[in-house]
Amino acid sequence: MTLQSGPATARAGRTLKADTITLAHGGGGKAMRDLIEDVFTSVFEPADMEDQARLTDAALREDGATLAFTTDSFVVDPIEFPGGDIGKIAVCGTVNDLAVGGAKPLWLSAAFIIEEGVEVSLLRRVVASMRAAADEAGVRIVTGDTKVVGRGSADKLFVTTSGVGVIPAGRDLAARNVRPGDVAIVNGVLGDHGAAILAARGDMALSAEIESDCRPLNALMEAVIAVAPDVRCARDATRGGLASALNEIADAAGIGVEIEEAGIPLRAAVKGVCEILGLDPLYLANEGTLVLFAPPEKADAVLAAMRSTPAGRDATIIGRAVESHPRIVVMQTLFGGGRIVDMLVGEQLPRIC
Repeated sequence: MTLQSGPATARAGRTLKADTITLAHGGGGKAMRDLIEDVFTSVFEPADMEDQARLTDAALREDGATLAFTTDSFVVDPIEFPGGDIGKIAVCGTVNDLAVGGAKPLWLSAAFIIEEGVEVSLLRRVVASMRAAADEAGVRIVTGDTKVVGRGSADKLFVTTSGVGVIPAGRDLAARNVRPGDVAIVNGVLGDHGAAILAARGDMALSAEIESDCRPLNALMEAVIAVAPDVRCARDATRGGLASALNEIADAAGIGVEIEEAGIPLRAAVKGVCEILGLDPLYLANEGTLVLFAPPEKADAVLAAMRSTPAGRDATIIGRAVESHPRIVVMQTLFGGGRIVDMLVGEQLPRIC
């Protein structure tokens, strides 16, 4: 199935009559065609119904441009939560994986594994959310697939997205570029997504009003690169949180990282959830938060650029790269000591994204 995002107008001739998904909707016949045309292509706007997307963009013809490609699967529970849903995460997560590497995201694919019995109204909400997120990020969903499985073979809905973007000539964002003295900057508060998912599950009777930070970050990255083309690298702090992202960078660059506990931006509600449940906010997942390293002389310009965008209004410096303790992340605590911040072992919260 080849899709192309455009104005969201309904296609005539197909109307899905069912309220819930049945195995017939995955059987390849009329029921499947009705599902695809009424729920998916009426929103994503098909270029045609061939088995491949045929793509062209001026950026692909620029000398020295590099193609960037990424893929991810999403199994979040619950499917809908304050601040987003599985569809929004699928688009934003894939866009952000491209953006933090310096790529300009262009096209996405979307594949859906749907459990028999899922309400069609839920699918419509997820698809509408994906379209809205794609429009915000300025990307097109150009191809996709649907599969229906029997009851108990999945948990309502799984989504896999892949993304293609272009890295313009001269850009080289990679962890290996980080040097001692470079500053570590985050674009906003940490842990909102993980805390929002935990509260939405209702298992702990938490009353905290926390929304996921799920959002695309490509506009923020373009603003940063415009003022600091030599920004070293960036990582979105998703599963494993800030701690895992910093450890990955430290290991790849062969440098140490020091962060200040006093500088870690956290909402009071997230702090409260973590204190009650014994969680470490440094390991909580984020879906709209990144950490980047920039040369110290560019720190002020990067902060200003980030704060000029909606996704970076709370940007702040949290630490720096150092020569000492290579490949180890250390946090200077509020009590004056140093604490090693290791990679996450196991998983704090399953089915988080």
